[in-house]
Amino acid sequence: MGVSRRTEGTRRRRLPDEVRAAAVRAWLSFAFTLVCLMVTVLASLAGTWVLLPALLVTALGVLTSTWCLLDIWIARQVAAQRTWGTGTGTAWANAAGTGRPPRPPRRRRHPRPA
Repeated sequence: MGVSRRTEGTRRRRLPDEVRAAAVRAWLSFAFTLVCLMVTVLASLAGTWVLLPALLVTALGVLTSTWCLLDIWIARQVAAQRTWGTGTGTAWANAAGTGRPPRPPRRRRHPRPA
């Protein structure tokens, strides 16, 4: 029937639960802000008393949407640190800048003289 865009063997990893929950909150906040913006525009065109409360709620929705985006970013960082640990070769916590785990120290070839 249809051709899959993904090749066989490649799968998208599932996001951690806290990241998915933060993304759902962000989408709900964004949808609420858009509805409030539409009410604000319509109240402005109609010239009703609803304009000021709708404008305040829209501004609050913009702040909430920004906060939710920050929440997604922080949740992703926490999940990445839980998965990779701090100081390992990840894009966010890379101490050496190489992306590889550090090598163990070399052993001495000859014993120390007594």
